[in-house]
Amino acid sequence: MREQEIQNQIRVAVSQNGCTIFRANVGKVKTDAGRWFDTGLPTGFPDLFGFRHSDKQIFYIEVKNENGKPRDDQVKFHEFLMSRNIIHGIARSAADALKIINESLVGYGFGGN
Repeated sequence: MREQEIQNQIRVAVSQNGCTIFRANVGKVKTDAGRWFDTGLPTGFPDLFGFRHSDKQIFYIEVKNENGKPRDDQVKFHEFLMSRNIIHGIARSAADALKIINESLVGYGFGGN
């Protein structure tokens, strides 16, 4: 399954689970005028982020398919989140995303867990 399809399934499931979730568009694109446009988010920023309605706790979700591996900049962002004990992880399915959010997991899917 493509990461985009997994991401869409996650967005629906998380929204139905008492959370607000946003898609982060990151990267650079060249405009028609030939200039580069940068989204302004840091490199490695996860695909999805949001908060639980119950306690306003923020979370970040990096979406990968079954074979996907995090890039170096994504690992660096993960380390930043780890140092602050922020809920985040790699989700390969909607079930993974809900597990990360509902169980307040920090770093799920990074480093072999």
